[in-house]
Amino acid sequence: MPKKRQSDGRAGKGATSGERKSLGDPRSPVPLYHRIYVILRERILTGAYKVGETLPSESELMQRYSVSRITARRALDELAYEGLVTRSRGRGTQVSARPVMAIGAAPIIAGMEGLMANLSIVGRKTRVSVFEFDFVPASDAIAAELGVAPGVEVQRAVRGRSIDGKPFSLSTTYVLEEIGRTLSRDDMAAGPLIDLITRSGVKIGYVNQRLTATLADDVAAQRLDVHVASPLLKVQRTFHDTQDRACYYVELLYPPSRFEYRMTLTRGRDDRFSFRGA
Repeated sequence: MPKKRQSDGRAGKGATSGERKSLGDPRSPVPLYHRIYVILRERILTGAYKVGETLPSESELMQRYSVSRITARRALDELAYEGLVTRSRGRGTQVSARPVMAIGAAPIIAGMEGLMANLSIVGRKTRVSVFEFDFVPASDAIAAELGVAPGVEVQRAVRGRSIDGKPFSLSTTYVLEEIGRTLSRDDMAAGPLIDLITRSGVKIGYVNQRLTATLADDVAAQRLDVHVASPLLKVQRTFHDTQDRACYYVELLYPPSRFEYRMTLTRGRDDRFSFRGA
């Protein structure tokens, strides 16, 4: 028998005015159903709702958040679509037995240590779709990353990676023309780009990296199978060869549920911390 959630003052008639305001600013462009979906999703992933536990019903969500039945149903349907819950008449909505696996296995873990090896491993564990492949004039921003003059031709590719049929990442890469001319569209779909670049005779000396957060636009949302304006992890990397020449720049987008980034800090003799392997 599925476990029923005991009354905890958060559902149904026990909902407080504070809880009814918990959806945030009513002027927010984020739809109400999506806000409810995010709240419930986080509670599932953090274990607040246990496996097999019954989530609040549509009626309870209606009372708790002062929304329509259509809105409440859409939020629960989104969780079901993602595989986090199962819904059935008479039993309600229960947390799935393996919610993390249902969204495409546990998050891929990458770290500062062994970055090049991690890139190759991730490349081999995923399937690639090449959405775009062409040679374009470098914009001011890309020119600055690669250390070339604006307008210089570079090879650009947009690729999506997936695991078990679920989108994992979306990358836009820019490679110096002399290296890009050694690559084909088929090459870009066949293996990790870092391996292809190394095969062309370039030896990577170091990598500059930046991490930030961004929101999915309509193109990224479609290719990553997320909602428009969903939060994404954005990773930017510039690869330099052993002659200190920037040769490859990439912007990667990850749904937070699919990718986890770890760094290790080590205390040195001067009692200061530094990144291990940096």
